[in-house]
Amino acid sequence: MSFINEILMLASIFVFFGALVGFFRFFGKAGIYAWTVICTIAANIEVLILVHAFGMDTTLGNVLFASSFLATDIMSELYGKKEANRCVKIGIAANIAFILISQSWFLYLPAGDDTMSGPIRTVFSNTPRVMLSSLFAYVVCEIYDVWAYHFIWSKTEKMTGDKRRFLWLRNNGSTLVSQLINVVVFNMLAFFGVFPASVLVQILVFGYLIFIATSLVDTPFLYLARKIAEKHPELLEN
Repeated sequence: MSFINEILMLASIFVFFGALVGFFRFFGKAGIYAWTVICTIAANIEVLILVHAFGMDTTLGNVLFASSFLATDIMSELYGKKEANRCVKIGIAANIAFILISQSWFLYLPAGDDTMSGPIRTVFSNTPRVMLSSLFAYVVCEIYDVWAYHFIWSKTEKMTGDKRRFLWLRNNGSTLVSQLINVVVFNMLAFFGVFPASVLVQILVFGYLIFIATSLVDTPFLYLARKIAEKHPELLEN
């Protein structure tokens, strides 16, 4: 029983990354946009849950949010910098829309027989701080991720004369730094004063360790997405 969290966390990496590639395979560019909306909203709800895994306390949402970096890297690789930045903008718009929608629920007076407004209020009363923190971190780290991806790409292409080579380098070189920015900025803004300092440090350390693992694991999925695009060029036309 003590390994359930660890097993679920490891399995979720392959499930979420695989789902993103599946969305791309069946829906093309629109699938990547859709997954970006799903993961940015769901990750900000998951992050309210604190679990114990691999000997440390951590919040959920890290793995799911990591798939947003894979989404922008797939978009950069297959559709270019402009579309990758559009993907980031869609994620920002989705976050803002969800904050406004979720907070509008509290304007209503619940009926006498209502049983759900209390639990929902408990969950989403923290949403503004968490989602605003996430929104700020998302803007900073994702814009950096897209910029760094194409910066590394231009350098390696100029050095080798080959546009396809060093996919693994531009993927990991951009993502590892951008995820460090994300984990520090988000957790400090969202949870400073909420959790004891010792727990917050564990969240920061373990959160970034998760991001290192997901950054390395997502590289084969990026290669897979490029291979799918080569086999199904119609996906690049939508």
